[in-house]
Amino acid sequence: MKEYDFVVIGSGIAGLSFALKAAMHGSVAVMTKRKGSDTNTAWAQGGIACVTSDEDSFELHVRDTLEAGAGLCDEGVVRTIVTEGPERIRELTELGLQFDEREISGHRELDLGKEGGHSKRRVLHVRDVTGKQIENTLLRELGRQSHVQLLENHMAVDLITAAKLGFAAEDRCLGVYVLDEKTGEVETIRSDRIVLATGDGVAMAWRAGVEIANMEFIQFHPTCLFHPQAKSFLISEAVRGEGGILRNNRGEDFMQRYDLRGSLAPRDIVARAIDAEIKRSGAKCVFLDITHRSPEFIQERFPHIYQTCLRFGIDMSKQAIPVVPAAHYQCGGIKTDVNGVTSMPGLYAIGEVACTGLHGANRLASNSLLEGLVVTHRAAITAVRTRSASKQKIPLPEWKSGNVQDVDELVVIYHNWDEIRRLMWDYVGIVRTDKRLQRASARLRNLLREIREFYWNFKVSVDLLELRNLAAVAALIVDSALCRKESRGLHYTLDYPTAGDSRFERDTVLSRG
Repeated sequence: MKEYDFVVIGSGIAGLSFALKAAMHGSVAVMTKRKGSDTNTAWAQGGIACVTSDEDSFELHVRDTLEAGAGLCDEGVVRTIVTEGPERIRELTELGLQFDEREISGHRELDLGKEGGHSKRRVLHVRDVTGKQIENTLLRELGRQSHVQLLENHMAVDLITAAKLGFAAEDRCLGVYVLDEKTGEVETIRSDRIVLATGDGVAMAWRAGVEIANMEFIQFHPTCLFHPQAKSFLISEAVRGEGGILRNNRGEDFMQRYDLRGSLAPRDIVARAIDAEIKRSGAKCVFLDITHRSPEFIQERFPHIYQTCLRFGIDMSKQAIPVVPAAHYQCGGIKTDVNGVTSMPGLYAIGEVACTGLHGANRLASNSLLEGLVVTHRAAITAVRTRSASKQKIPLPEWKSGNVQDVDELVVIYHNWDEIRRLMWDYVGIVRTDKRLQRASARLRNLLREIREFYWNFKVSVDLLELRNLAAVAALIVDSALCRKESRGLHYTLDYPTAGDSRFERDTVLSRG
């Protein structure tokens, strides 16, 4: 059995930032089911929203965030994250990250971008590969730390808690079971401070009895490249921020019919408008047009997007980019405070897996990386100060596989995976109804039973564990959506097309406890 002072599950901006801060106070293990750099952070193109300009203000950023969040943001959390952002950005630059600058009247200043829902330019970026540059900077710094062990190809299976071991006085997190993908063995790892910073954490926390909040609010990115060979490649919102216009198959700037802000409306409005436009016209996609900007500007500002589109035969400087909405970001997650503290002692959640109250019913573009930095800093301070008060060191049982066999029917796993993705898109997508949600719920109950049988009868694998987590999260989304009898933010239902019922001006909180 291995033991660490801190165990971080996930290697994105939140997980790596926490590890760097915690390393000054004890031993740290960072676990990731793939390579350290294979994270959602690395895919983030747009940048980090933060007030750095004299033309901007904290109040404006707070106002924009609250407006996008459709009445469900925690204003205290919003203010904390917005006002503490500049200091966290300074720390990133001290690690060597260089945000893009421009020259104005003989002096250099940050080249700030603008995205949907923002009233001012405030998005710091490194061309259109901001996330990748942040990830590389943090990984490079992590490699210099002697107290941090990066365990790649290690997938967390389940949390070990006092209640699961039969103890009644206090439930707390004691450790985690982890699959070593190279050996196929499940290891037992002890720590009294476990930090979830990965999407799989929602399902793990749910099974452990931790509170989960606002899972009905799934953000659809409005502009995913529509091409048969392109696999979920997003066209950054920054393209619209630099003047890109959404057009239908007749070339019309249709967003003006849906919102006065046009193509720069918040993501929930834009995604629904595109969905409605596609259904109304029968077209397969809409188009994002930035051809009025010079080829030199496009290639300098969006080199990654430009080259990727070019690979698929689309020159975005000469032709509009075909786009469709795609599921993108989870605004809900493990319920925490602004310090990453969950309802279970010893367990923290940071990054996209957490629901802090910042995003409410809809995330403002580029606020996620900001949240990751600020909440992680506060979580590290809190975790360093907080140790288990219990004098008793509960013995942790080793993982028991029982009489299992290798999964030789992978086709069943892949079929179930594909079925969940299809039913979630068809029944729990941009526009919902109670009947569709109930259909999804009925099928998910059967799938969960099948997956549970697989889990106990076969040797665990990454594919099986991911399927198990996917099904649990899908069920949480459906249950949360069924609880909200109104339309608000990212949750839009034809049965209750308006908001306004005071009963639903609150978080949707689920718990097995």
